[in-house]
Amino acid sequence: MDIEAIRKDFPILDTKVYGKRLVYLDNGATTQKPTAVLEALDHYYKTYNSNVHRGVHLLSQQATDAFEAARTKVAAFINAKHTYEVIFTKGTTDGINLIASCFGRGFLKAGDSILISAMEHHSNIVPWQMICEEKGATVKVIPMNEDGVLQMDQLPALLDDTVKLVACTYVSNSLGTVNPVREIIKQAHSKGIPVLLDGAQAVQHIPVDVQELDVDFLVFSSHKLYGPTGVGILYGKEEWLNKLPPYQGGGDMIKTVTFAKTTYNDLPFKFEAGTPDMSGAVGLAAAIDYVTAIGLDNIQKEEQALLAYALEQLTAIEGLRLVGKSPERSGVISFLYKNTHPFDVGELLDKQGIAVRTGHHCCQPVMDFLGIPGTARASFAFYNTKEEVDILVAALKKAAAMLD
Repeated sequence: MDIEAIRKDFPILDTKVYGKRLVYLDNGATTQKPTAVLEALDHYYKTYNSNVHRGVHLLSQQATDAFEAARTKVAAFINAKHTYEVIFTKGTTDGINLIASCFGRGFLKAGDSILISAMEHHSNIVPWQMICEEKGATVKVIPMNEDGVLQMDQLPALLDDTVKLVACTYVSNSLGTVNPVREIIKQAHSKGIPVLLDGAQAVQHIPVDVQELDVDFLVFSSHKLYGPTGVGILYGKEEWLNKLPPYQGGGDMIKTVTFAKTTYNDLPFKFEAGTPDMSGAVGLAAAIDYVTAIGLDNIQKEEQALLAYALEQLTAIEGLRLVGKSPERSGVISFLYKNTHPFDVGELLDKQGIAVRTGHHCCQPVMDFLGIPGTARASFAFYNTKEEVDILVAALKKAAAMLD
């Protein structure tokens, strides 16, 4: 991969921060957008902006064609069996809330439980707590150890008759751990239990094939995949999507409406009430085209080499503690410097032109388990370089000298 050529596709990487070239290491929060995505958005609004599906005029037909072509590209990207198994959402959080609400209304009762992991983002905790509280069910947790690795030996006992669904992150946003999702799915399915995967930190780093995984639901966000904000994807197996009640009512998710009764639309429209984010779908399609042209296998290889280099360099900094030491990891390095609050480290890095994320990363239970207030988190994309890692290391050493 010609990283310097790739970097030219991302205009924001030329930004100056306090007079220094931006070193953007906050890709776990959101990725930057290539020119191809920006141009696709611009072209949509300048040439065929219109509402989709119900218009007979030309612009509406063009917008509908582009919107549905985006759905087809997403289906191919994750190898969905059917295009109509791809539902457009507002993002990962929206997708999880959709399944929590629909599955809870349709299949959850008092005494049941939902099984999640100890390293979930709040978005894969709170929706399940809300629906469980409503239904008299409980949330159970697969524990992890201090290295940030799930204690899989406890999974068989946790998968008892009360568990109706397992919801687990593929890659931890706070620790970088790549979870053994194939084994989780296999064990859950052996008990007839469906599985939802939070792929927000996975699909941009790892080739994800929903048929090979045999996963029942997958959610992810466009903006972490080099696409625009405000749009995301829920994949669901056809059999499950047909069984679930609709999430919201409104236009496009109906076949007929009378004051006496409403009949719902077929998949995927049953779950897409109201005007969708048409431009977001177009932008996501452009992002998928861009990533596919480079190749996710190539991206994964490049990022893993960069991650290994960064781990080696950061480990050599005296007083720096890495948080999360899973041998299987992707995209993220969390760290602390001695007893310094991560906000202070983040501030000093920012003044040197380096963007990292600080705090609990919407993973308070993880931080509570580890007994820390949060971490500083450097998260990588394929446009990052070893030179940027060297800049980060030098900046951390400078920050350490100021904090000691």
